[in-house]
Amino acid sequence: MFINTKNLIFYKQVKHIFPPVFGITILLIGWHLLSLNAGTSLPSPLQVITENWDLIRDPFFNKGGNNKGFFWMILASIERVAFGYSLAIIVGISVGFIISLNKFSREAIDPIIQLLRPVAPLAWLPLAQAIFLKPDPSAIFVIFITAIWPIILNTALGVQLIPRDYSNVSKILGLTIFENFFKILLPATLPYIFTGLRIALGLSWLAVVAAEMLLSYDGIGFFIIDAYNNSDISEIILAIIYLGGVGLILDKMMAYLSFKFTPQE
Repeated sequence: MFINTKNLIFYKQVKHIFPPVFGITILLIGWHLLSLNAGTSLPSPLQVITENWDLIRDPFFNKGGNNKGFFWMILASIERVAFGYSLAIIVGISVGFIISLNKFSREAIDPIIQLLRPVAPLAWLPLAQAIFLKPDPSAIFVIFITAIWPIILNTALGVQLIPRDYSNVSKILGLTIFENFFKILLPATLPYIFTGLRIALGLSWLAVVAAEMLLSYDGIGFFIIDAYNNSDISEIILAIIYLGGVGLILDKMMAYLSFKFTPQE
């Protein structure tokens, strides 16, 4: 039987597109029904679009001060995330390897990790402000301290799960410390490291919003708290949608990097 290739490709595309479109449609319908409730101030999806059309239509405007489009707000948040997240990567991977390869370091650092890891990002804000006295360094510190724990733990787990045969091969080949690290340890732990990096990136995006709500003068978190102070629910909902969209893009980017740089079975 002859199968039309174009129809087959179209069917596969529809098969992948339909579930998310269906889910989003159900969400919008539920949102609209909730907005019809007489006892709520929740705007409908159409109302959000109508009231914020200028913000949606032109996200790049910059009239000075806090009068900026969403592009500049999101860019400010991403810059803070990039700084704090990069520091967390450098410190987290280093500490992860150290506590895995040295028993004394593991016993010394593990209680600190278990003590500080459960602390919520918002709890760090007063301390960060007391230390740095300025909004940006405080926000970056909160991002760093929030993102570092999954990187440390996943890196350490990856090293601990390396098969003993790998170490035996390294000894037989007479590899130096650096050769053993770059040829044995690092490639074997990359899948675990990227898992930690992916989790940490999501936590960083959460932390920057919380930090900007209390400490910053720009960014998407500042926009939300400013809209809240002005009782503008439509702007808050639009900002939440942008937040989710950027978070999804960042997660997909990290997933792509993980696919490219880790061995596939």
